[in-house]
Amino acid sequence: MPALGSLLTAMVTPFDADLCVDEEAAVALMHHLVAHGSDGLVICGTTGEAATLTDEEHLRMIELAVSEMRGRCTIVAGVGSNDTRHAAHLTARATELGADAMLSVTPYYVKPNRRGIVRHFEVVAQATDRPIILYNIPGRTGTDMPNDLLSELAQIEHVAAVKQANDDALAPVDGLALYAGNDDTLCRTLELGGAGGICVASHIVGDEMARMVAEPERRREIDTGLKGVYAALSVTTNPIPVKAALNLLGHRVGGLRLPLVEADEREASTIRAMLERYGLLQTVQA
Repeated sequence: MPALGSLLTAMVTPFDADLCVDEEAAVALMHHLVAHGSDGLVICGTTGEAATLTDEEHLRMIELAVSEMRGRCTIVAGVGSNDTRHAAHLTARATELGADAMLSVTPYYVKPNRRGIVRHFEVVAQATDRPIILYNIPGRTGTDMPNDLLSELAQIEHVAAVKQANDDALAPVDGLALYAGNDDTLCRTLELGGAGGICVASHIVGDEMARMVAEPERRREIDTGLKGVYAALSVTTNPIPVKAALNLLGHRVGGLRLPLVEADEREASTIRAMLERYGLLQTVQA
């Protein structure tokens, strides 16, 4: 698998006041993330609110990222769907647009059985010549891919990695590069010899998270110091907290599309307190 980097940020999709995609703000955020530790960007994943983007918006975000960031970082396109034909279509189009790799989630809601999952990824893999990162997140999809199934999927051409968001199953899988699917397992993933993480907290503490890769002797110390960030960004459903944090820090990322709603007073207070505690809000206001 071509090197995609160790710290990949699952980027939010900025919206304007009318909840239309704000391309100018998106480009500004892309450059900010790469300047602060991100080796690559995951565009239109869960954090990017892909579920409420039209295909036109979705593919335009991928096109924008590829054109703006070519040579500066890798671009991983979120191309998952619970409809195999739709997932294959998004995969083919993202390949044409020049994405470096694809992030493909287990089909959600329909809960396919094992044979259905294998056939799904076989069809998706036929739509690209780029590496595919499987995304195992049973908490959102309702379906887990155990490690023996992941080993079977690794035999499919182009299937090259897994983003593992089932913390109980976090372990190396023969034939697949391993990426942490949750921020608080980045340290553990790296210690297991994994490739890195596809992270959300890297929006605001990317430099520190990058140091976890570059300074293995201080990895646990850095990870312990960031636990308050991870907790605050989990106070409610992702990406509500990270968008609230980014707006507080002066990044123009806007609101969220329904059924997601903006952080309430308690949640916003938790996020603000975390930013103040880590000196992040003070730095911006200064």
